[in-house]
Amino acid sequence: MNDSILIIDDEVDFLDSVRRGLLSAGLKNLRLESDPRVVATAVQNGEHFDMALIDITMPWINGIQLLETIKTNSPETECIMVTAVNEARVAVECLQKGAYDYLTKPISRDELVSTLKRAMERRRLLEIISVGKEGALPQIRHKDAFAPIVTKSEKMIRLLREAELHAGSDVPVLITGESGTGKELLAKAIHRSSPRAQFPFTSINMASLTGSLFDAEFFGHTKGAFTGAEKDRAGYLEHSNRGSLFLDEIGDLPLDFQGKLLRVLQEGEIIKLGTSQARKIDVRFIAATNADLDKLLAKGQFRKDLYYRLKGAWLRILPLRERREDLPLLINAFVREFRPESTDIEDDALEILMNYDYPGNIRELRSIVQSSCNLAQKRAIAAKFLPDYIRGRKKVPLRAPVAADGPILPLAETERIHILNAYEGTNHNKLQTAKLLGIGLNTLRRKLASYDIN
Repeated sequence: MNDSILIIDDEVDFLDSVRRGLLSAGLKNLRLESDPRVVATAVQNGEHFDMALIDITMPWINGIQLLETIKTNSPETECIMVTAVNEARVAVECLQKGAYDYLTKPISRDELVSTLKRAMERRRLLEIISVGKEGALPQIRHKDAFAPIVTKSEKMIRLLREAELHAGSDVPVLITGESGTGKELLAKAIHRSSPRAQFPFTSINMASLTGSLFDAEFFGHTKGAFTGAEKDRAGYLEHSNRGSLFLDEIGDLPLDFQGKLLRVLQEGEIIKLGTSQARKIDVRFIAATNADLDKLLAKGQFRKDLYYRLKGAWLRILPLRERREDLPLLINAFVREFRPESTDIEDDALEILMNYDYPGNIRELRSIVQSSCNLAQKRAIAAKFLPDYIRGRKKVPLRAPVAADGPILPLAETERIHILNAYEGTNHNKLQTAKLLGIGLNTLRRKLASYDIN
């Protein structure tokens, strides 16, 4: 865990014992103090701690007085009181003054770690609740981890802070959002801001795991497990041990494979092909989909138990049309990426880019800017370098038009018009069209086939 933990006790042997126990449990951000006066001065001067383990019986300032000082100056700090004497009256007083819990010496390592982690989770949940409230925007602490996500949208900043808070725990995360919104980018940021950052981040497209590939790729196999298995091989789960596993397009996972994934989530163990021996694994799961899982649940195409297991935390990334204030930042970032020597863009081109709706979201915007930079070479990016389908004569309206005597166009028809305009604008290049729209090539082919276009 990344939470800062302050431990105050005048017994040096107890401090050393606690330090060794917490380090062995992976809790490393520790500060040990034997003089409560030092702590009182520090918190009064604005120093912050996420957690505090406070001995009650100390010279100069007793633990209850120190508790009051900490809660007055840093009310969000979770405090756990420690005493050698189990007295109900003292325990009640501590809890009334804001302590999270009260422990009696001797304390086992497991009891202490369990209590600290429960307090951390409570603190994290309270912060998550507060993220959605009006007021000052939350601050992202792991700025480097979230730097690749370019935004000034208030809703997105709150989403990133919520993601950062979830990163500190091992709860599975489900990321939803339209294609091209940056779900994998957010998953990587969660991993980089988590205690697992030094271990592998593995990304799997679940739609690609079909037939016998699922067991072999997901769980791994031993030599001779099947024809062609010439040596032992670690699967995705074993490779990701102590790290994070990103399950992209989780909605495309067939039902029979969903049951196998559920067992891994429940049991925390795997069985390789070719053996019957179970092996424990420690993996943080992050799943993502652009599918409507609620509809899949209603159709019986997705397991409820797996859905609720994966949805320990739910993060919905906004489509680009709901965070239009980010367009100038993103356009400039992509121009710098593809044209670092010159970032000139003419006003007419910028206006077109600002007024387009981007059904393919950030992925589509990036492709458009890249294409324009290629065409412009060293010249300023002008409107003529933008794809035909987003320029005036072939521009898809930001909203479906309302006829004077008719209703809004159906969604399917609006989609058909948009796809065909994009297809025309790329001179019938299916691969380029799919990239611009932010969809898979096979998806585009199916759409075109439904429009009687081969």
